[in-house]
Amino acid sequence: MNIVVIGLNHKTAAIEVREKVAFDGPKLQEAINILKDSDTIRESIILSTCNRVEIYAGVNSGEDGVENIKQFLSDFHKVPRDLLDTALYIHEGKEAIRHMYRVAASLDSMIVGEPQILGQLKDAFDAAMTNKTTGMYLNKLMRKSVSVAKRVRTETKIAESAVSISFAAVELAKKIFDDLSTKSFMLMGAGEMAELAAKNLINTGVRDVYITNRTIARAEELANEFHGRVVPFENFTDELLHTDIVICSTGAPHYVLSPDQVTKAMKARKQKQMFIIDISVPRNVDPAINDIDNVYLYDVDNLKGIVDINVKERSKEAEKAECIVDQEIGAYVKWTESLSATPTILAIREKAEAIRQEELEKVLRKLGPIEESTINAIQQLSTSIVNKLIHPPTAALKSEQEDRDLMVDMAKRLFKLEIEENNGKK
Repeated sequence: MNIVVIGLNHKTAAIEVREKVAFDGPKLQEAINILKDSDTIRESIILSTCNRVEIYAGVNSGEDGVENIKQFLSDFHKVPRDLLDTALYIHEGKEAIRHMYRVAASLDSMIVGEPQILGQLKDAFDAAMTNKTTGMYLNKLMRKSVSVAKRVRTETKIAESAVSISFAAVELAKKIFDDLSTKSFMLMGAGEMAELAAKNLINTGVRDVYITNRTIARAEELANEFHGRVVPFENFTDELLHTDIVICSTGAPHYVLSPDQVTKAMKARKQKQMFIIDISVPRNVDPAINDIDNVYLYDVDNLKGIVDINVKERSKEAEKAECIVDQEIGAYVKWTESLSATPTILAIREKAEAIRQEELEKVLRKLGPIEESTINAIQQLSTSIVNKLIHPPTAALKSEQEDRDLMVDMAKRLFKLEIEENNGKK
């Protein structure tokens, strides 16, 4: 069995190409059924996300299997081969195993360390299992991929540092306030990054949510989504008294929050800490606000600096993760190599058992009527002798040997075994 990976991702193909070859909804089920009926593809899994489309397969012949899968992608999606060939990558054998481990561990993701890919990989595996398109090899490899991903997250800090503006903002808030569940925040405007930061903040358990926007309909829409309260934009400064965290992204070409407004609010708050995140470009919050006692102001550049530091930290942790991947590849390869001896081991046991049964029946016929306990004793004796005789050769075949193929061939000759090779699909 040859393990291959054929696919494209955000590094090799533009989104226009990825869209053309995506498997979603009914397309996925149709594709699964086509691959299932292939003569050269014995096992298969389709992974399709916004950033990658990959087919993991066990094939009889690596070269034929790869060609068939490439042609399948072209025919199924009606995409010219020359366009596909420039975007597709192909991994076989150990490199295919390495790639699957790296994908599961989020080492091949657009944002290294992001957790979503592992869930997407599990969903792809579940779909394959439901449709019975996997077998012993891919089942083992996918479960091992999940195990490797969990080991990477346990033994490294690859997912601990925020590497997006929105996550960095929330991480800063956690450092400033001991318990976010007792805090309130105001979302000013409806910029995409600010909205995402608000969602992340709400997930931490922030108590009270205020939404203010120049377009009241948009404010009401976000208030419904975030279970918050709408504040008319012309009155938002009145609510600063109750606000611990402000996320600002109004799209205005000028400052909408001034030092005087914040100073007045801080006096009413009795100098309780306030954290202001300005994700607007151009900035909507006057930078002079940062000089006010107990007020912490961060803009996009501040957050970008934190993100850059965290990206470097994740890169260091990724190096540790790559070492884990390298270690785990060997374990799977050794398992697959040991399978070559399995038919021979089974054949030795079957032949030994057949001989034992034949000779036992001869002895029992010669002995005539004897007690059941005596028959059982003879049974146990003969079984014990056979097991002890065949244990050394079968153990040697199972062990890690560079010359395993030679040993298998020699065992077949010594025991005069005739083993029919299984060339079935699964």
